[in-house]
Formats: sequence, structure tokens, C-alpha cells
Amino acid sequence: MTRAVADWYDAVELWVTQLAFPLQVVLAVVVVLPLCLLVAVALDRVSERLVSRR
Repeated sequence: MTRAVADWYDAVELWVTQLAFPLQVVLAVVVVLPLCLLVAVALDRVSERLVSRR
């Protein structure tokens, strides 16, 4: 299972590195920004619950 995930990640990484730089930027903005937003919202909710317990 781990090998399959590593192979998939390598294929995606190779595909992204072969894209033109402007397309890499667009892809990063479309994928990374929403992911960072979700992580920030989740951390905010968890920290809010931990603070409200005290």
C-alpha cells in the first residue's frame, strides 16, 4: 500500500514539474490555498473548543 502511494506521488510530482511555471502557480493556488484554509479553520475550531473548556 505504501509503495503504491509513493509511486502515485512520484507520478504526480513528475507531471507537475513538467508543466510550465505559470500553470504550476495556478495549480498551487487552486490546490494549496483551499487546503491551507481548511487546515486553518480546523485548527481554529479545535483551539476554540480547548479554550472554552477551561
